[in-house]
Amino acid sequence: MTALPPLSILDLAPVVEGASTRDALLNSLDLVRLADELGYARYWVAEHHNMEGVASSATAVLIGQLAAASRRIRVGAGGIMLPNHAPLTIAEQFGTLAELFPDRIDLGLGRAPGTDRPTMRALRRSLESSGEDAFPNDVLELQAYLAPARDGAAVRAVPGQGTEVPVWLLGSSLYGAQLAAYLGLPFAFASHFAPELLMQALQVYRASYRPGARHPRPHAMVGLNIVVAPTDDEARGLFTSTQQRFLGMVRGQRGKLPPPVAGMDALWTPAEAAQVQRMLAESIVGSPATVRAGLAATLERTQADEFIVATAVHDHAARRRSYELLAALD
Repeated sequence: MTALPPLSILDLAPVVEGASTRDALLNSLDLVRLADELGYARYWVAEHHNMEGVASSATAVLIGQLAAASRRIRVGAGGIMLPNHAPLTIAEQFGTLAELFPDRIDLGLGRAPGTDRPTMRALRRSLESSGEDAFPNDVLELQAYLAPARDGAAVRAVPGQGTEVPVWLLGSSLYGAQLAAYLGLPFAFASHFAPELLMQALQVYRASYRPGARHPRPHAMVGLNIVVAPTDDEARGLFTSTQQRFLGMVRGQRGKLPPPVAGMDALWTPAEAAQVQRMLAESIVGSPATVRAGLAATLERTQADEFIVATAVHDHAARRRSYELLAALD
């Protein structure tokens, strides 16, 4: 039987219908403790803003709480949307986390704003800067703040300097793959919501990778939506919450994560169904045997070094059970 690569968790701290933001955050703390016990490699949370159904907007704050609630697992950002921030601020935040939780903090960086244009303006105060176009230079500046102290540096990150927090680049296009390869950094592809360029991005990343002392070989993490339940039918029913969330995205409607439904046919048009299915193409849903076979096929196709798993399930107990069943597959 094909051995699976390390499994990690991507958590957007989903706020579900009928529950509060506090409930979502407490669920994340509960889930990271479980992930720690089950042997997952990493637990990442993502920066999003102005979304009623996502509670991870203050990403560094939440990471600190998750790290404090766990013992072994690496905790980090998947990711920080760097155009929203000054690199020095992120270096100080993650430097602080690294000092408090040595060798347990990851810093994944994204180029997208993770929100809408009015919220971008509220975050940045002004959109006159080069924003996303400055991303490569901002990554280099951030890395310099986290590197060992340099003589004559006018600005230092304290905490931050010398912590060398591991930096990952995130992407859903070829741009991120090219930049990660050029900088010799590990790369995580957001195929859990934008799968179309996955295979091309992996090829570009591996073919053009420039090895460095810290990362002599490319390391590719692939994002997947996974729901595991005792039966295929139960898992497919739970997955309708994710399908409804993506249907809302297609319609420009973002709200709390809805409860599952008996079927999606009455909720979407054929065109909407096709669009949602394209966005969710990298999803594996079913019983443990079904998911095990799906993971093996995905590994053969992608040669991923690591899978990071998103499980948007309305019922927290069912979400816990999904991750328990997934961890038991090996």
